[in-house]
Amino acid sequence: MYAIIETGGKQYRVEEGTTLVVEKLEVKEGETVKLDKVLAVSKDGELKTGQPMLEGATVDATVVENGKADKVIVFKYKPKKDYRRKKGHRQPYTKLKVQNINL
Repeated sequence: MYAIIETGGKQYRVEEGTTLVVEKLEVKEGETVKLDKVLAVSKDGELKTGQPMLEGATVDATVVENGKADKVIVFKYKPKKDYRRKKGHRQPYTKLKVQNINL
């Protein structure tokens, strides 16, 4: 059994027990999150899809950790013009563990 969910503007294929990294959610570690933007659910080889969301379907997940990804360096320069800019960025994320899929 698997589900396709949407969170943070991205779509993920999840199964029970799956750990996934999503865009930051305002939830503390150890709390449970109910993801209700379910696009499709496959159970016993039968695929149910929504238009665009599936009514009444939810995915329960537990927050494992909130953190920041590795630093990405953004470096701009223009040759021969003495123009250089260096910036770093760390994207915040939330790591979820899927508990169950409710249909």
